[in-house]
Amino acid sequence: MSSATPFLPGLSPIGRQSLTAARDAGNLTSNGGLVMLREVALRTGLAGVIADPLPDTRNQLLVVHPYRDMVTARMMCIGAGYPDGDDLDAWRRDPALLIACNRRPEDGRDIPSQPTISRLENLADVKALYRIGIGFIDHFCASYETPPASIVLDVDDTDDLVHGSQQLQLFNTHAGGHCFQPMLIFEGNSGKPLLSLMRPGKRPSGEEAARVLWHVIHRIRRHWPQVRILVRGDSHFCAPEVLALLRRLRCDYILGLSINPKLARLAKPWQQSCENKLKLSRPKVRRFHQFTYKAGSWCHQEKVIARVEATRLGQDTRFIVTNLPGQSKILYEKVYCARGRMENLIMDMKLYTRSDKTACWRLQASQFRLFLHMGAYWLLHSVRLAAPKKSRWRGATFETIRLVFVKLGCRVEQMKRQIKLSFSAQLPFADDIAALCARLTAQGP
Repeated sequence: MSSATPFLPGLSPIGRQSLTAARDAGNLTSNGGLVMLREVALRTGLAGVIADPLPDTRNQLLVVHPYRDMVTARMMCIGAGYPDGDDLDAWRRDPALLIACNRRPEDGRDIPSQPTISRLENLADVKALYRIGIGFIDHFCASYETPPASIVLDVDDTDDLVHGSQQLQLFNTHAGGHCFQPMLIFEGNSGKPLLSLMRPGKRPSGEEAARVLWHVIHRIRRHWPQVRILVRGDSHFCAPEVLALLRRLRCDYILGLSINPKLARLAKPWQQSCENKLKLSRPKVRRFHQFTYKAGSWCHQEKVIARVEATRLGQDTRFIVTNLPGQSKILYEKVYCARGRMENLIMDMKLYTRSDKTACWRLQASQFRLFLHMGAYWLLHSVRLAAPKKSRWRGATFETIRLVFVKLGCRVEQMKRQIKLSFSAQLPFADDIAALCARLTAQGP
């Protein structure tokens, strides 16, 4: 687009040469890497997971924007770093975004505007949301070429501060305000998401946690009847209902256990032993103890592992419950503590896809937004997983993945028989970008 009126008038000269600006460079974009996210979306059918369960009563002869196109546009914008629905009004003609939504960059239809997207987000009812949630579990299972021998379900919750008077918002002292407290489940080995469930701003009860886990495990077992499932979580989820469910479903588990007066009395001799060894000029003493224990609300005795640590700064005692065989030290340090990666996965979801952009008053609309951000997580995570295992990009945050592989400046030219993307000759990490794209396009549906 060219204009006779100078763009950015009044720029100071450089030496004796004037400095002018004009909008005549052609169809440029700063989101050239969205073509890789497009490949992921096309080959996995991710948009259909979210869009297909929605009820569509429109006259299909008059439809301009199918639901799949609207969902794709929303996920692509979130992946490119534009998490608000309002951003679509500013970027709906961006050529890279149009290509990512399977539309021609010059003479194709624009992507949907914010009002159209807002109507979409308020369309889902409880039945549709349930089908979308189940669809994401099916999508997780379909992401494996062959059924794995075992998987790890890391379950946790996080605070999501509200944006006003919204349904299910509650005051939470730990969060420092009124919030939601969504429950998240990831596969611990691969980092793939299974569930992102909107909840009131309080700790989930044992009955609620067991109900959610039952749906997830039951759906996974429909695809993989023989898979071995390990459920891993903190003391929030060490409830009698959860323990009874995992026993009944023949699942492994390793869960944190909150300290109580009886456990505190049991730990006193071990704490004293660590104190005595600390006096021998050791900087830190750590000991592990294994015993059987049965709380009053539990149906069976459980194996409990105590980790007692003493330093010059004081003592710390932690307990976990598990049915896994093995040495206490290995189970605690190698198996249970590995759930710390869950915090990084939550950060990717919450901070880098901005899944806390749940400003809708209706619970159903906020849950649908959460699913959209979960879809954007799948797009970015698939790009990260395509990197070689020993590559520097395999452990990168989504922000790094976005800056290196998505936010790429290029010129878009629509010709008679092709659409050409022209990148800079000095494009940073060009070899890595080309190798990653080759791995993504080589992967079948």
